[in-house]
Amino acid sequence: MWDTIIITPFTNVLLFIYTLMGQNFGVAIILFTLLVRLITHPLMVSQIKGGQAMQELQNHPRYKEIQEKYKNDREKLAQEQAALLKELGINPFGSCLPLLIQFPIIIGLYQSLYKAMPHTPYDMLVLTRHLYPFLDISRILPINNQFLWMDLSQPERLVLPFLPFGIPVMAIIVMATTYIQSKLLTPPSTNPKDQTAMMSNMMNLYMPFLMGYMGLTLASGLSLYFIVSNLFSIGQYALLGKANWRNLLPKPKAVEEPEVKKTGKPVRGKK
Repeated sequence: MWDTIIITPFTNVLLFIYTLMGQNFGVAIILFTLLVRLITHPLMVSQIKGGQAMQELQNHPRYKEIQEKYKNDREKLAQEQAALLKELGINPFGSCLPLLIQFPIIIGLYQSLYKAMPHTPYDMLVLTRHLYPFLDISRILPINNQFLWMDLSQPERLVLPFLPFGIPVMAIIVMATTYIQSKLLTPPSTNPKDQTAMMSNMMNLYMPFLMGYMGLTLASGLSLYFIVSNLFSIGQYALLGKANWRNLLPKPKAVEEPEVKKTGKPVRGKK
């Protein structure tokens, strides 16, 4: 079922783009990524609206009143919050559900990449049995896995003659773009100590390392997908006016107010 709905269509679309692009698998992955992101654009819009609604809820007078009134009764607090969400027509999973839906796409692409780049005669035989009739096998095989300095079927390392080790350039770019994306997509919080803000800060910290680890250990074709997808997300939020560019700037330190006497005048110094 999974192969029929996800893996086989992904593999065939990817290889179809590959044939159109003159057997350049890197360009095929880039165009396939853009195609997937365009198709899932409504999910992104839904995620933006859900996140904005939950952010506005934090400043709602009744929400603050409920938090203060039932702060010592978690069960009652949860019931009242759920009732308020239902009354306001806010889906509490509106901001995370679209993101969860995209995970099968990532897994499907990962499996499609390996299926589209056979390593053994048996893998090649399996691939030919899953190709759609409109694809010409003679124009597909053998697959050209090379893109720039990378073998897209293997984890990427840039080997320089003056270094004794390879540099995981793609993994570093995956981490950087994931961090920038998460910071730009995080809505501003009026209370940095609330639970939502704390969870967002934790995700902004751990997610880049998780994605970077995947880029370090998995096929570089998947890293290419992550990078293009992250850049596309940043562009989407920027065009929709939802990118919080201030999150990338260092926050100014709080200036301590001068000591004030009872007269109301600041004390400039003590003798």
